This record gives sequence, structure tokens and C-alpha cells, in this order.
Amino acid sequence: MEQHVTFRRVAGMLVGIVIISLGVALFKFAHLGNDPFNALTIRSAELAGLTLGVQNLIYNAVFFTMQMIWGRRYVGFGTVANAVCCGFIITFFYDFLTAHFAQAATLPAQLAWVAAAVVCTSLGISLHQTSDLGVAPYDYLALGLRDHTPLPYFCCRLFTDTLCALLAFLLGGLLGLGTLICAFCLGPLIQFFNTHVSENVLQYVPTGRQA
Repeated sequence: MEQHVTFRRVAGMLVGIVIISLGVALFKFAHLGNDPFNALTIRSAELAGLTLGVQNLIYNAVFFTMQMIWGRRYVGFGTVANAVCCGFIITFFYDFLTAHFAQAATLPAQLAWVAAAVVCTSLGISLHQTSDLGVAPYDYLALGLRDHTPLPYFCCRLFTDTLCALLAFLLGGLLGLGTLICAFCLGPLIQFFNTHVSENVLQYVPTGRQA
């Protein structure tokens, strides 16, 4: 992680967290299945007899350990801010959506919410990662794979999201059309926003980023 911190990078990190949270809230509001990581976390918690919060903490602890060993440069204020703030902001947006919008009654309407969710989540993750001020432990997995393999980022993200969805399915977790859309679309969209939006807006390209 570069030591020279600019206002644009800090703002990008904070705005990214807000947009990620909005995306998760939109995804939850669509009721077409959980995103891959949360689908795996929810099913693992059910099988282990743990609360979702505890199971999420366990997974993040494992991923954070990997992050500290192989990707310490991705640990920073943004890592903590993501972990602390996202839950509260997601709750705020979800409560707002349920209070002001009717539940989608048809599949096309649900898919529209999912599309908005995937775009928001991808843009938020792109801004947050491009700020290079620390990323969430799960998001590091794709970055770590990119750094240690010849594969581009979108392939690595596609792999981690698809693996989570597959494991959730094998464990008997609840998946939906939205889960599959999320698994296959996040990686390519994040890479698109990296190149065409985030790097231009923040005027910064993280060290080691590959096209």
C-alpha cells in the first residue's frame, strides 16, 4: 500500500463503503437469493449451530490471517472501516427501501433490483479497492490470487465467488437466480469500473494492479 494518502483516495474508500452497503441492501431487497459469500456463511452457521455474526467472524478471521501473511499491503484503515461500518449502513438502506418501496411482485421486477444491486456493489468494491487503503478480508482473496497467478482480476473474482456459491450449494444452502448473477457478474464489472471509473476519479492506480 502506498504511504502517500490523498483526499481523493480517502473519499473513494468511504464512498465505496456506502455504495457497497447500498448494493447489499438492494440485493437483499430483491429476494432472489443471497450473494455467494453470505450464502456460504449462512449455511455454515446453520450446520454448525452458530449465529451468523459468529460464523462471519470465523471466516473473516481465516481470510484476514491469509491477508496478513500474503497480502499485508492490503490491510489498512479501509479494512477496519469496512468491517465496522458496512453492517450499520446496510441496515439503514434496507430499512429505507422496505419503508418506501413495495416488494417486487414479479420476476422481472426482482431482476431489476438485482441488476441495480450488482452494479452498485461492483462500483463500490472497485472504489474501495482502488483507494488502496485496505480491503475487506474476503475481497482480498481475489486480489491475492491475481497477485500470485497470471490470471486477470475478473477471473480470480469469478473463481472465489463461484467457489463460495458451489460450496453453499453442496452444503444445502439457499441459492437463487440472484446468487448466480452475482457470482458471474461481479468480477467483470469490478474490473470494468477499475479501468473506466475508479482509477480516473481517484487519479490513482494501486501498485501491482493488472489490466
